[in-house]
Amino acid sequence: MGKERLSEIKVFGQTFTVKSDAEESHIQEVARYVNGKMDEILKKTKSVSTLNVAILTALNIADDFLREKEKRNAILREVEMKSKDLAEKIDIKIGGKELDKVPITEQ
Repeated sequence: MGKERLSEIKVFGQTFTVKSDAEESHIQEVARYVNGKMDEILKKTKSVSTLNVAILTALNIADDFLREKEKRNAILREVEMKSKDLAEKIDIKIGGKELDKVPITEQ
Protein backbone atom coordinates (compact mmCIF):
# COMPACT_ATOMS: atom_id res chain seq x y z
CA MET A 1 0.00 0.00 0.00
CA GLY A 2 1.21 3.46 -0.77
CA LYS A 3 0.23 6.52 -2.72
CA GLU A 4 -3.21 6.53 -4.32
CA ARG A 5 -3.29 6.21 -8.09
CA LEU A 6 -5.84 5.76 -10.83
CA SER A 7 -6.22 2.38 -12.51
CA GLU A 8 -8.42 1.46 -15.42
CA ILE A 9 -10.30 -1.84 -15.18
CA LYS A 10 -12.89 -3.56 -17.31
CA VAL A 11 -15.78 -5.34 -15.59
CA PHE A 12 -18.55 -7.02 -17.54
CA GLY A 13 -17.54 -5.14 -20.65
CA GLN A 14 -17.60 -1.72 -19.02
CA THR A 15 -14.50 0.33 -18.32
CA PHE A 16 -14.06 1.91 -14.90
CA THR A 17 -11.39 4.16 -13.47
CA VAL A 18 -10.59 3.17 -9.90
CA LYS A 19 -8.67 5.28 -7.39
CA SER A 20 -6.78 3.13 -4.92
CA ASP A 21 -3.54 2.84 -3.00
CA ALA A 22 -3.35 -0.86 -3.91
CA GLU A 23 -0.89 -2.11 -6.49
CA GLU A 24 -2.09 -2.15 -10.12
CA SER A 25 -1.70 -5.95 -10.22
CA HIS A 26 -4.01 -6.33 -7.22
CA ILE A 27 -6.68 -4.10 -8.73
CA GLN A 28 -6.54 -6.07 -11.98
CA GLU A 29 -6.79 -9.33 -10.01
CA VAL A 30 -9.91 -8.02 -8.26
CA ALA A 31 -11.44 -7.11 -11.63
CA ARG A 32 -10.63 -10.60 -13.00
CA TYR A 33 -12.22 -12.17 -9.93
CA VAL A 34 -15.40 -10.12 -10.32
CA ASN A 35 -15.55 -10.89 -14.05
CA GLY A 36 -15.14 -14.60 -13.30
CA LYS A 37 -17.96 -14.50 -10.75
CA MET A 38 -20.19 -12.60 -13.17
CA ASP A 39 -19.48 -15.17 -15.89
CA GLU A 40 -20.43 -17.98 -13.45
CA ILE A 41 -23.73 -16.25 -12.67
CA LEU A 42 -24.41 -15.61 -16.34
CA LYS A 43 -23.95 -19.33 -17.11
CA LYS A 44 -26.21 -20.42 -14.23
CA THR A 45 -29.08 -18.04 -14.89
CA LYS A 46 -31.11 -17.05 -17.87
CA SER A 47 -30.99 -13.39 -16.88
CA VAL A 48 -29.70 -11.00 -19.49
CA SER A 49 -30.13 -7.97 -17.26
CA THR A 50 -26.74 -6.53 -16.32
CA LEU A 51 -28.23 -5.24 -13.08
CA ASN A 52 -29.55 -8.69 -12.09
CA VAL A 53 -26.21 -10.32 -12.90
CA ALA A 54 -24.39 -7.63 -10.90
CA ILE A 55 -26.70 -8.04 -7.89
CA LEU A 56 -26.47 -11.84 -7.95
CA THR A 57 -22.68 -11.57 -8.26
CA ALA A 58 -22.52 -9.17 -5.31
CA LEU A 59 -24.65 -11.57 -3.25
CA ASN A 60 -22.41 -14.52 -4.17
CA ILE A 61 -19.22 -12.62 -3.36
CA ALA A 62 -20.71 -11.44 -0.04
CA ASP A 63 -21.68 -15.05 0.77
CA ASP A 64 -18.15 -16.26 -0.04
CA PHE A 65 -16.68 -13.49 2.10
CA LEU A 66 -18.91 -14.17 5.10
CA ARG A 67 -18.24 -17.93 4.95
CA GLU A 68 -14.47 -17.30 4.83
CA LYS A 69 -14.76 -14.79 7.66
CA GLU A 70 -16.57 -17.36 9.80
CA LYS A 71 -13.90 -19.99 9.02
CA ARG A 72 -11.21 -17.50 10.01
CA ASN A 73 -13.02 -16.65 13.25
CA ALA A 74 -13.40 -20.35 14.07
CA ILE A 75 -9.66 -20.88 13.51
CA LEU A 76 -8.84 -17.85 15.67
CA ARG A 77 -11.09 -19.17 18.46
CA GLU A 78 -9.40 -22.57 18.23
CA VAL A 79 -5.92 -21.02 18.33
CA GLU A 80 -6.91 -18.87 21.31
CA MET A 81 -8.31 -21.89 23.15
CA LYS A 82 -5.21 -24.00 22.46
CA SER A 83 -2.93 -21.11 23.41
CA LYS A 84 -4.69 -20.68 26.76
CA ASP A 85 -4.52 -24.42 27.36
CA LEU A 86 -0.82 -24.48 26.54
CA ALA A 87 -0.16 -21.44 28.75
CA GLU A 88 -1.95 -23.16 31.64
CA LYS A 89 0.12 -26.32 31.15
CA ILE A 90 3.31 -24.26 31.11
CA ASP A 91 2.23 -22.42 34.27
CA ILE A 92 1.51 -25.74 35.98
CA LYS A 93 4.93 -27.14 34.98
CA ILE A 94 6.72 -23.99 36.08
CA GLY A 95 4.71 -23.87 39.30
CA GLY A 96 5.53 -27.52 40.03
CA LYS A 97 9.25 -26.96 39.52
CA GLU A 98 9.19 -23.96 41.82
CA LEU A 99 7.66 -26.12 44.53
CA ASP A 100 10.49 -28.64 44.10
CA LYS A 101 13.13 -25.99 44.71
CA VAL A 102 14.92 -26.06 48.05
CA PRO A 103 14.25 -22.87 49.97
CA ILE A 104 17.30 -20.76 50.70
CA THR A 105 17.78 -20.06 54.37
CA GLU A 106 20.12 -17.54 55.90
CA GLN A 107 22.80 -18.84 58.26
